[in-house]
Amino acid sequence: MSTAPLAGLKILSLAEQFPGPYATMLLSDMGAEVIMVERPGTGDPARQFPPLFRALNRGKRSVALDLKSGEGIARFREMAKVSDVIVEGFRPGKLAALGAGFEDMRKVNPRLVYVSISGYGQDGPYRDRPGHDLSYEGVGGLLADQAEAGQPGPVPTLPLADIGAALFAAIAILSAVVSSQRTGQGRYVDVAMSDAVVSMLTAFLVPAANGTPLGEFIAEPGYGVFTCQDGKLLTLSIAHEDWFWRPFCEVIGKPDLAGLTGRERVARKDALREAIAAVLVGKTRADWGGLFDKAGVPWGPVNSLAEALDDPHVRARRLLRTIAHGSAKPEIFLVQPLKFDGFETVISGPPPEIGADNASVLGGSSD
Repeated sequence: MSTAPLAGLKILSLAEQFPGPYATMLLSDMGAEVIMVERPGTGDPARQFPPLFRALNRGKRSVALDLKSGEGIARFREMAKVSDVIVEGFRPGKLAALGAGFEDMRKVNPRLVYVSISGYGQDGPYRDRPGHDLSYEGVGGLLADQAEAGQPGPVPTLPLADIGAALFAAIAILSAVVSSQRTGQGRYVDVAMSDAVVSMLTAFLVPAANGTPLGEFIAEPGYGVFTCQDGKLLTLSIAHEDWFWRPFCEVIGKPDLAGLTGRERVARKDALREAIAAVLVGKTRADWGGLFDKAGVPWGPVNSLAEALDDPHVRARRLLRTIAHGSAKPEIFLVQPLKFDGFETVISGPPPEIGADNASVLGGSSD
């Protein structure tokens, strides 16, 4: 097996809750050493919810430091001297006020990459406004359907502002590290969760900005969730591809509809969706799955979380890893989804206790 892609990269993470921990966990899986710098006693607030914290922080180390104390800042600067990256998730200006902002740290280590993750970024009218994922989704346009309906709807299950910011932060870290290695100078990167939402909506916001909303894309009648005879749900994902629509119509016994173009289907979307639903409820999901696979029709099961974990695809792609540690019950974790030639992700251990690595990293207590 070859060396891990990010072997030798050292990251100090002051980012808590979701985006920063998820971003650094992905990089840890690729070989980076991630040291969480936590507040003494309480640590990351996500520790109050152990399943969430454990899901996002395995394979890392923990140092407890009081950054409000002179000794804590001094120890942090010593760590920064031998690190490549700092990731932080405080409100704009908070760490600079403590003497741990980018300008302070670049004096300690000119090659240091410094990434700030915040709700609305380091400038702009909302920079000081507190918030969490749902508020950033609302500002960015992800809840546009509710705005247009004029009434609240269900809260999205997936925290896309958090996840999007985490992925952009990982890109930022890798990009800035490459730049630092080439130039010898560190970089500062400002990542906003609200901006991440806007960016992820590019395919919808750009048409809207130019007066051509993309409503037709989601109006395709062969793109949706349907109920089968056994009560199980399946997805169809025919997105204006006539070459998928034609065999689909043959399989469901509607050859007379096979010649409809995408625009013709959209014009008749309601009636066609009803017709499709009426046919699909006549067979089990397994039956339809076999027929669609044979005909090359894009479809998939709608899995529960338990079903997703046991799905043949998830198993075959080795996204699950089991860690046995001490006398405790083995835990199952998910690994980053990138597949590198000659390298397989190895999780170094479970999430650390607060300050578990003070002695090995600092050579003593935190303060």
